[in-house]
Amino acid sequence: MDCRVVVEAAVPVYDVETADEAVRIAISKTGEMLNPDLSYVEINMGERACPNCGDERDPAFIAADEGLVALELEMTVFNVERDEHASRVARKEIGQRLENIPLEVVEVDPVEDDEEDDEETTIGDSPDSAEPSGEGEDDEMLPEFEELMDE
Repeated sequence: MDCRVVVEAAVPVYDVETADEAVRIAISKTGEMLNPDLSYVEINMGERACPNCGDERDPAFIAADEGLVALELEMTVFNVERDEHASRVARKEIGQRLENIPLEVVEVDPVEDDEEDDEETTIGDSPDSAEPSGEGEDDEMLPEFEELMDE
């Protein structure tokens, strides 16, 4: 089973004046720590909400020219047994490169590959599609396994 895992990271930034500046610096800083080993990890701004009223907030908190930025790091983990296994793998892989940055798994979703497989099997199966020459003839030309064993 393959899973898409979203991990929230609290990235500290220094000498910033605005939330936008803090987010840009945090994304850049995180990208430098992850690349080139984990270049497949997507970095997005995190979502914060007021716990009392539910209003949306900036992903950065600024105080005394220092900030703490919420980022969401998304990666796909392949060949895992269950969701817990996928979250442990993602935290370990990302956590090894982001030292002293707290991480929390926000979301784990199984990746569905059935749609891609269905598209591949339906190509050329429609009655309107022209069959390549010789494709049907190969089955008749090759002897069956039992026939080979008899010889």
